[in-house]
Amino acid sequence: RAVHWYTKAAEQGQAEAQYRLGFCYTNGMGVAQDWGRAVHWYTKAAEQGQAGAQCNLGACYANGEGVAQDWGRAVHWYTKAA
Repeated sequence: RAVHWYTKAAEQGQAEAQYRLGFCYTNGMGVAQDWGRAVHWYTKAAEQGQAGAQCNLGACYANGEGVAQDWGRAVHWYTKAA
């Protein structure tokens, strides 16, 4: 049920909802685990300055989850989150 409301808010540009929706997709909470969708929502939130999303997006790039492994992008997002 939370995913439904996170999705509505995320689609309207709410950074916190985008981050939480990405977290749901990362962990398969209320949805099937989907790293690609997680990265999509983390990116939207991270671009708005949401630090948790920036950190998690950095981890996705560091570990090659949902994206090709890219240490440069990982450092970029980790640095923004710090």
